[in-house]
Amino acid sequence: MHTDYRPPPSKAGSTSHKISRYRGPRLEVAVRSLRSPTGQGRHENQDNYLLIDGQGRARFLWDEKETQLQLPDWPCGHRRVAVLDGMGGHSHGREAAEKTVDGLLELSAATDLAQLSNGLDTLHRRLYQEFQTAGLETGCTLILLEIPPRSPALLFHVGDSRIYAIDPGNVKCLTVDHVPATHLAMLGLLDSTQWLQQVHIQTSSQISQAFILGSTLGATNFYTDTIDEELYELHDGNLPLFLRGLNDRRLLNVESDQVYLMASDGLWHLRYPQIFIQRWPALLAQPHRPLEELLDNLLNELAVTIRQQQRQPDDNCTVILLRKPSRAGHSPDDS
Repeated sequence: MHTDYRPPPSKAGSTSHKISRYRGPRLEVAVRSLRSPTGQGRHENQDNYLLIDGQGRARFLWDEKETQLQLPDWPCGHRRVAVLDGMGGHSHGREAAEKTVDGLLELSAATDLAQLSNGLDTLHRRLYQEFQTAGLETGCTLILLEIPPRSPALLFHVGDSRIYAIDPGNVKCLTVDHVPATHLAMLGLLDSTQWLQQVHIQTSSQISQAFILGSTLGATNFYTDTIDEELYELHDGNLPLFLRGLNDRRLLNVESDQVYLMASDGLWHLRYPQIFIQRWPALLAQPHRPLEELLDNLLNELAVTIRQQQRQPDDNCTVILLRKPSRAGHSPDDS
């Protein structure tokens, strides 16, 4: 595999198309992907994202630059939203995330979990073989929402990127990190308090499963050195009781009274992450303010927090905010 991989000519560069406006259910979206929130951290952005709106217009990063593409024959009103974090501890993390985005652009719109899971498992296996053949051991996180126009969203999650639901009084994490503490909890070696401390109170760069790389989560021996090619799905049959209901692959109703935040771990990789996270309702649960403005404020607060804790370098950070408006009204992000 060459490190100067480029998409096919039909995908290279930026394109824009004038299309009639879709009048179906609305969803406001804002996205940012930062190499370093303070400008003093990482020298390469190994994160990525994908937004496909209800008219088939795609936005993503290529060579760290936002690229736009019109997808042919995309179903009207169907959306796909994803965050990816290339594994910075391995070589070619950015390429892993880019190749995954390239595969997501080719993946047909899915309307049920089995279809989505099969398509993404197949993509994972194909990329796993490509990277192994090239002698590259790397991968990326993937958190994806597939949003059909008239049914619940489909959630697919691999790694330690997260999705949160936020309202004026609460912030709730809707995913389980694929990290060593979760593996220990699955084996009955950590209780809920210990798991919460190791996953949501402390910060760690360790990961137990990644797209392309594979998984150690299914091993009965915690200290295994073997990485399984297949992704290991977490569900009610193997999760501990205190994590039941947070399946990796499940339906998710997008509620109009919530702001949904999808992000890589650069958003909470802090000395005291919960102090920052508990401020999100005040920062984001403001229905009359544009999401773009709220996201800028959130990332400004992140940069201030990083500087105050004097912890450098700060990590790549990618954030997508989604909001389903509760009443009619114009927003530039509607699609």
